[in-house]
Amino acid sequence: MRSGRILRFDEVRGYGFIVPDGGGEDVFVHANELLDDKAAFSPGTAVEFEVTEGERGLKAFAVRAVSSPSNGSASAVDRAPAGDAGDSPDDMLCDVLSRKELSREIVDVLLAEAPDLTGAQIVKIRGSIVEIAHKHGWIDD
Repeated sequence: MRSGRILRFDEVRGYGFIVPDGGGEDVFVHANELLDDKAAFSPGTAVEFEVTEGERGLKAFAVRAVSSPSNGSASAVDRAPAGDAGDSPDDMLCDVLSRKELSREIVDVLLAEAPDLTGAQIVKIRGSIVEIAHKHGWIDD
């Protein structure tokens, strides 16, 4: 059993990618291989999964969402599904990350999506994104 985080998942197309903990090649995942409701698999969701070699690279199967909030905030797995009867926008929960958690997420995504970036470029991009998040109240300081 391996662990990682959802990098992206397209509910309409029914597939996405997992970034394995500890690095390595991103792992393809199809909706048919999810053990939980596919709405639970938003970017950043911690998952456990098995891996096989597919036609085009690594492919995950037996994928399940793992609930492991480290700071007491609601994770994507812990949130109530959007659109339930009687829900108002004020009743909906969302993730609020700390500055450190957001910074770590940004670096993980940048390394996965653009491994040729230099350390200086990553630091500059991360700083700009964190500044925007702080300005809009998207992070908990």
